[in-house]
Amino acid sequence: MKPVKQSILSPLAAAVVSIEVSEGQLVAKDQIVAVLESMKMQSAIHAPVAGVVANLSIVLDATIQAGQLICEIESADAQSASTSVPVAEAVQSGSDNGLAQLNQELAYSQDDARPDAVARRHAKGYRTARENLYDLCDQDSFVEYGQLAVAAQRDRKTADSLKTETPADGVITGLATINGAEFGEQVAQVAVIVNDYTVLAGSQGYFHHRKIDRILDQAHRFGLPVVMYTEGGGGRPGDTDVKTQIAGLDVPSFANWAGLSGQVPLIAVNNGYCFAGNAALFGCADIRIATKTSWIGMAGPAMIEGGGLGSYKPTEIGPMDVQASNGVVDLVADNEAHATGLAQSCLSYFQGDIQHWDCGDQQQLLEMMPTDRRYAYDIKKIIVQLADTDSFQELTQAHGQGIVTGFIRIEGRAMGLIANNCKVLGGAVDAEAADKAARFITLCDSFSIPVLSLCDTPGFMVGPASEEQGAVHRMARLFIAGARMTTPMVTIFLRKGYGLGAMAMAGGSFHRPVYSAAWPSGEFGGMGLEGAVQLGFKKELDAQPDQASREALFDQLVAAMYEKGKATEAAAHLEIDGVIDPADTRAVVIKALNCAVTDL
Repeated sequence: MKPVKQSILSPLAAAVVSIEVSEGQLVAKDQIVAVLESMKMQSAIHAPVAGVVANLSIVLDATIQAGQLICEIESADAQSASTSVPVAEAVQSGSDNGLAQLNQELAYSQDDARPDAVARRHAKGYRTARENLYDLCDQDSFVEYGQLAVAAQRDRKTADSLKTETPADGVITGLATINGAEFGEQVAQVAVIVNDYTVLAGSQGYFHHRKIDRILDQAHRFGLPVVMYTEGGGGRPGDTDVKTQIAGLDVPSFANWAGLSGQVPLIAVNNGYCFAGNAALFGCADIRIATKTSWIGMAGPAMIEGGGLGSYKPTEIGPMDVQASNGVVDLVADNEAHATGLAQSCLSYFQGDIQHWDCGDQQQLLEMMPTDRRYAYDIKKIIVQLADTDSFQELTQAHGQGIVTGFIRIEGRAMGLIANNCKVLGGAVDAEAADKAARFITLCDSFSIPVLSLCDTPGFMVGPASEEQGAVHRMARLFIAGARMTTPMVTIFLRKGYGLGAMAMAGGSFHRPVYSAAWPSGEFGGMGLEGAVQLGFKKELDAQPDQASREALFDQLVAAMYEKGKATEAAAHLEIDGVIDPADTRAVVIKALNCAVTDL
């Protein structure tokens, strides 16, 4: 058979950087014939068939044009031959193309590369930042931003020391899913920020802030909730590479974080020391979770001493018994694992409803209400019985204890809950409780979470001590929150519904809720019955000849006023919408919410 010549043409205009064959040489199929370079990129030219090189037409370092002949291959394989075939492939610079070096750079930020730091963390009974991260997020869902960052201290440290001592510049940022199995991947998208205390005490440096700003921008653009672990000591003075700042106060991180409040859910988690800038971030969150081993303060020991205010140990600043009782911390966790679970749980109420649920025997609700209207009862037992099983998540338990706030589910539907606690001040709403409830209602309203109010109050707390707490403007916040609320509210009067306090528990008016109803034990009035009798019938009581007669008349008048103000009378006069069997409360709440327009 006569040999067939196949021409190899240049696929592009390029310089000849190497010629790998000579004329008359026998070559195999796919063997490199020459290497061309164009625009700093090299391409290898391969033999399309096996054969003998003929008519080699290129010269080393010369420039050739697209379509110009490189050489011919004389082949006996007629079936595989064609008249001209340009064949090119990029030339690799190494077997892994830099992958090994990349993996080494990324490894610096992993726990395996930092055994001493990990050991110190574990010795304190704490977890590492990445252990918290991987426990928080769904498996393999985390996409990290800025992993290769190091502290802006190249003027004072070597590149290698920065990689080993300041990986990721002390903060892990990225996107992930949380609770994806329950709500689906799309709804479960979350932005995550984890400050790493093992890196420069979790202090906030130049690139640290830039990483936070970048991920907060993503949260804003895509409407993502943010979970932030805030452990750290505030601003870092040692970033010597930054030459364009004096005080380092031109930092948008705090405004960016605070600006997301009410736009996306913000959940902060803390363990250990959290001072200065880190505490400011913690305080801006919608839900604030801290472990028992947390100390949180707007200034750490050095700043306090520098201000001439004395010398204090870190553990003397903002311990949990203080920060829980004053409302700084919403949930106190046993440890970081517990805190992470609480963050996942709280986030779920913002992520939506669930399909599968169960609940306790609703017939027991009636038995939980004492037959004697003067006896106190445990409101939390009623809440747990009313709500779906294991769905009640109380917030800010140690603060403003006259009102219970938290999340529940009824038939899988997420909702916020406020409820008077008759074991504290008889259920009267004091300034602290009003502040707490107003903040919680505002949070629910921001994210269209409906609110269930369980009312049993004699009204607002009164007296000189109450006024010293700023009662007038703090209690008024509860009216403002109710007036601004667009998410639907349902109010159930378990027992007492008296005065301005009861109105505030109903959003400002008994007809403000989409439905207001009472249990048969409900009773209503402009003020507490006993007080109303003492004030309205003072002359009659004073006219009685002795104490026994006064007490008898007092009891008679209270009983008469109770008959006039009992739930059925209030419903008959249309002050409330109905009186219901306690066992029907769940069904009434769901039906009312289903009728409500939630996208106002």
